Amino acid sequence: MGEFYSRYANPTVRSFEEAVAALEGADDSLAFASGMGAVSAVILALCAHGDHIVAQRQLYAGTLAFLQGPCQRFGIETTLVDGAEPGAFAAAVRPGRTMVVLAETPSNPRLDLVDLDELGALRGPIVVVDSTLATPLCQRPLDHGAHISLHSATKGIAGHNDATLGVISGEKELIDSIWSYAVLHGATPSPFDALNGLRGIRTLSVRTTQQAGSAMVLAEVLSDHPAVSAVHYPGLSSHPQAELAKRQMRNGGTVLSVELAGGAPATRRFLSAVRLFRVATSLGGPETLVCHPATTTHASLTADEAALVGVTEGMLRISVGLEDPSDLLRDAFQALD
Repeated sequence: MGEFYSRYANPTVRSFEEAVAALEGADDSLAFASGMGAVSAVILALCAHGDHIVAQRQLYAGTLAFLQGPCQRFGIETTLVDGAEPGAFAAAVRPGRTMVVLAETPSNPRLDLVDLDELGALRGPIVVVDSTLATPLCQRPLDHGAHISLHSATKGIAGHNDATLGVISGEKELIDSIWSYAVLHGATPSPFDALNGLRGIRTLSVRTTQQAGSAMVLAEVLSDHPAVSAVHYPGLSSHPQAELAKRQMRNGGTVLSVELAGGAPATRRFLSAVRLFRVATSLGGPETLVCHPATTTHASLTADEAALVGVTEGMLRISVGLEDPSDLLRDAFQALD
C-alpha cells in the first residue's frame, strides 16, 4: 500500500521514522501528524471500553483533556497519580484491567520527573513515556524498560518551529499493531514535515547541547534574582529530584520554568517588556520562547487541577534557544526590573 497511498506509508516519512528509531535504540518507529495524534492513536489502539489507564497528573493539558474527555466518553477509565511520588503508578495498576501506564518526564511545565526504572519494572500494562521535553539525546525511556517512547517531534526533534510531527518508538510487533489502527485514525504526517524533521535531526546534538548549557546558566542566575521566587530545572542541585535527573538524563534539558514573586501582574509586565525572548507557546526551536502556562498551555485546567500540578499564576515557561545566554539574561533582567 505504501507504494501508492501515503496514509499507509511514504518513503520520506519512513526515513524520518528510521532515523528516530536509531536515536531511540528501538526496533521501529511510527510517525504522526502531531504529538496529540500520537497520543490519541496509541491510546485508542491499545484500549477499549472497560479498560483502565494509569496516568500522572503532571501531564500536558491536551493529553489530560483527551483522557478526561474522549476516553471517558468511550468508557476508558483513567486514574491520575502524582508521577513524582515513588510507587504511585504501581499502586494504581489494576491487574487484568490496566492496559496503559502513561507518564511524561520531564513534565510540562514544572519539569517534575518520573523514575523510568520504576516504570520499566511494571508488569502487565503497556508503559508509554512522553519524552518530548528531553528528546532522545537527553534520555531514552526504552533503555529503562518502557514499551513506547513518545514525542511531539514538532518540538526539539524537528527543532525549527516549522514542522508538526509526532512519533513513537518501540518493539516492531507493538509498533505494527498500532500502525494497523493508525492508518484508520488518519493522523498521518506529511512528507514535507517529515523532511523538515530529518533536517532537524541532523543538528539535534549541537542544538540541544547549546540550549541545555544556556538553560543551566539561566536557571542558576535567575534563582538568585529577588523578583524570582522559584526556578524549576532538573539540572539544578536544588531540584527535588536532582539525583534522579543525574541517573536518567544526560543533561537538565532545554526548558525551565520560573515563578515570579509578583504573581500574575509580574508575569504580564515581564511578557510585555521582553525583547529578545519571544512570547509563544511552542518549545524546542532555535529562538528562546516564553509563555504563561496558566493562560496558554494549561488554560483548560480548573483552578483546583492547576493547583494539583503546580501551575501558578506567577509561572513562566522558558524554552531556551540558541542565543548567547548573556544576551538572554540582559533581556530577562530589564524585564524583571
